[in-house]
Amino acid sequence: MGCDGGTIPKRHELVKGPKKVEKVDKSAELAAKWKYCALSQEKLRRPIVACELGRLYNKDAIIEYLLDKTAERPNSEAVTHIRGIKDIKELNLTDNPEWEGEGRNAKGDRYDEIYCGMFICPVVGLEMNGKHRFCYLQTCGCVFSDRALKEVKTEICHKCGDPFKDEDIVVLNGTKEEIQKLKVKMEERRAKTKTKKSKKSKAAEAVSTPAETKEDAQPPPVDVAGRKSQENGEESSQSDVAGPSGASSSSKGSRSSAAPATKRSIQDMEGKSEAFKSLFTTHSSAKRSKDQLSNWVTHTPYHF
Repeated sequence: MGCDGGTIPKRHELVKGPKKVEKVDKSAELAAKWKYCALSQEKLRRPIVACELGRLYNKDAIIEYLLDKTAERPNSEAVTHIRGIKDIKELNLTDNPEWEGEGRNAKGDRYDEIYCGMFICPVVGLEMNGKHRFCYLQTCGCVFSDRALKEVKTEICHKCGDPFKDEDIVVLNGTKEEIQKLKVKMEERRAKTKTKKSKKSKAAEAVSTPAETKEDAQPPPVDVAGRKSQENGEESSQSDVAGPSGASSSSKGSRSSAAPATKRSIQDMEGKSEAFKSLFTTHSSAKRSKDQLSNWVTHTPYHF
C-alpha cells in the first residue's frame, strides 16, 4: 500500500528519530527582561520599580501582590524576597527620544527593531535594551549604564546630585552570579537593620527603667492637714484620759481640728506684714467703699 505512482520516500519520512530540543534565543530573552514585568509578564509602564536583586516590575503589580499574597501568579517565585513596599525602589528613568511607541509598526510595512529601548543612559546615551549593562542607585533610584559609572567616577549622582556609595549600586537584570552576590548583600543589610532595631529597643527600655526607679524612690507627698488633725486627735485623746480637768483641753483640740477646714481671716494673721495681708481679698485695701460700688443694672434680653 502506498508508494504507488512512482513516489520515492526518503529516510527521514520513514524513520522517526528523537525530537530536537528547542533552544530559546538568548538575545530575545534578554530583550524581554527589559520590556516586560518580571511578575505579571505585562509590558513595563511607568511607574517602574526594581527590587534589591535588580529585577524590573510594574509598581501596580507589586502592590497587588503585597495586598493579596495568597493569589496564584505565574512568576510568584520572583517576588518571594519582597516583604513590603520598602524593599522596592521606584526608578528615575530617562526616555529615549528615538522611541516612537508600540504602535509605530501597526501596518507592518517597516522593520521592527526589537533592540530599540524605551530608556537610555543620561550620561553616555546607550539604550537600555539588554545589550549593555545597567545599574541603579538605591539612594535616589536613578539609572545609569555601567560604562558611565566607570568612566565618570564620582560619589555624587550624575542626574540628581545626591551622594551615594559603591554599596548602593545594584545591577539590573544581572547574571546568576551577580544575583547571588546581591542576595548575600541583601541578607547582610537586613541583618544590620535588625540589630539596629534591637539596640534601639534595649536603649529605650534602659531609659524607661531608671525613670521608674526614681519615681519609686521619691517619698510620698506629706499631708500637712492630716498630720495636724492626727496631732489634735492625739491631744484630745490625752485630755479625755486625764479626766474632767482636761475637758477644756479636749474642746480646744476639737476646735483646732475644725480650724483648718474654715477660712482664716486677716485678724488671725498676727505678726504678718501689711504687704502680705494686702494679698488677700479680706484686707481693707481690697474692699470698695460705697462710692466705688455701682448700682445694680438689670437687663432682660428679648430674643425674636
